[in-house]
Amino acid sequence: QVQLVESGGGLVQAGGSLRLSCAASGRTFSNYAMGWFRQTPGKEREFIASISGSGGSTSYANSVKGRVTISRDNAKNIAYLQMNSLKPEDTAVYSCAARPTGTTVSWRYWGQGTQVTVSS
Repeated sequence: QVQLVESGGGLVQAGGSLRLSCAASGRTFSNYAMGWFRQTPGKEREFIASISGSGGSTSYANSVKGRVTISRDNAKNIAYLQMNSLKPEDTAVYSCAARPTGTTVSWRYWGQGTQVTVSS
């Protein structure tokens, strides 16, 4: 089992920045790719970004490319999502997820989510 806990959400004005954190425990962190997703009521969960277990490979959704950066610190067992130039449409619950690195299986472990609200 991998336990994931997100933090760092909150209320920010449009154009501002936030850094979300996802603290992991339970297994060897570097064995797992990490992903960030977001969801708003009535909409499907949206992929934001992912990073390989080593941190050497990243992937981003076109909707956020250039505005967000995913990173990880394997010594601290934390994954991050740096979000800049935030827009009101970025308002959502942001969740992190984990799956064995180097695979394309479904994301296996999920955090509880953290709310991000961007005011105009």
